[in-house]
Amino acid sequence: MTIDADPPPVFPPRIVRLADVRPEKVTWLWRGYIPLAKVTLLDGDPALGKSNLTLDLAARVSRGLCMPDGSRSDLTGPAGVFLLNAEDGLGDTIRPRLEAAGADLSRVDALESVFDQQGEEQPIVLPGDIDALRLAIVRVNAALVVIDPLMAYLSPSTNSYRDQDIRRALVPVKRLAEETDAAIVVVRHLNKATGQSALYRGGGSIGIIGAARTGLLVGADPDDATGSRRILATTKNNLSLKAAAVAYHIESAGDSCRVVWDGPTEHTADTIVTDSRGDADGGALGEAVQFLEGELSGGEARATKILAAARKLGISEATLRRAKAKLGVKVIRHGFGDAGAYSWALPAIGAHGNPIDDHPSDRTTYDGPDHLWDTAGPEMLTYCPAPGCIQIVAAGATCAQHDQDLRGTAIGPPADSPRP
Repeated sequence: MTIDADPPPVFPPRIVRLADVRPEKVTWLWRGYIPLAKVTLLDGDPALGKSNLTLDLAARVSRGLCMPDGSRSDLTGPAGVFLLNAEDGLGDTIRPRLEAAGADLSRVDALESVFDQQGEEQPIVLPGDIDALRLAIVRVNAALVVIDPLMAYLSPSTNSYRDQDIRRALVPVKRLAEETDAAIVVVRHLNKATGQSALYRGGGSIGIIGAARTGLLVGADPDDATGSRRILATTKNNLSLKAAAVAYHIESAGDSCRVVWDGPTEHTADTIVTDSRGDADGGALGEAVQFLEGELSGGEARATKILAAARKLGISEATLRRAKAKLGVKVIRHGFGDAGAYSWALPAIGAHGNPIDDHPSDRTTYDGPDHLWDTAGPEMLTYCPAPGCIQIVAAGATCAQHDQDLRGTAIGPPADSPRP
């Protein structure tokens, strides 16, 4: 018997033999720190001078000056700069800081808004307005683009904790950098978690740092008793060896301020990562709550996937459970026996007390202590042995209404529902 092969696709896949690929040299805006034609991520807590730092770099690019460590970029002279800044005013903050840094303002553009097809002014959203960014970059011949901060420009439908959403938002930004040869620096705030690698301290999905070719982090110098010195360190570099960390401080300049660079330091990104918010425990819980709300914003999700995603972000299981309790998250069991699985949902979804007909027949909700759902396997759950009781409990236990056994905390349909 012969089997007919499927017809070839109308548009066959594009396959490239590596022997035919032309080698390309990486070019740098700031060697070892910020590459051209790539995305760089700049992380840091508020009030550490991230925006000031980017404006200092903008001034250097606009004048064709050397970088903070004295090195020269691969640019051939002064170049344009394009700014997206959602937090600082152009007139009272950004322009004065650029002037204090010595920028050529004729080479610096900022995009404030866009217009829809009806002529209505709209805020800028990524990736939807990527074409507007492309036009702005070309208009000023920008070698440096600053998006500050990233979260302010993501679409409301983008879950910043979900890898797929983040990759959909940042892939067009990555391609824009490649098309225009511009260095795109994306600013992000740190999360509230502590005790983990600097690579995982940025807010949102790990996919954000994954999309960047280099990562930088700003933190307070732990050795500076005055609390005024800051350190810029590398968290990631896919293109070269990590560059040395550089110290700086902010000084007054008339009615504004500017960055003063203090030279290299032996610190690394990990040594400067501290919880500058003061309440490490409460901060970690707040971050876990925000993470859990994001994961469950689209409806119920499998508990195992949530736990795995939390571990990637450095959120401990204990902190995640506290966040779960704070939000009143429900545990929903699907199926019975070995095929059973657990999902989590916000209170509005699968709330305890709904009629059983509101759920599929293989689904029950559980509001009891965590030890029941994650240590009692599917084979250890059964109905309460009390006659006529329809509550599902751990094997060998009775429900809360019968003998008040703690391991029999009520789970499943309400008491007036027929026992299936």
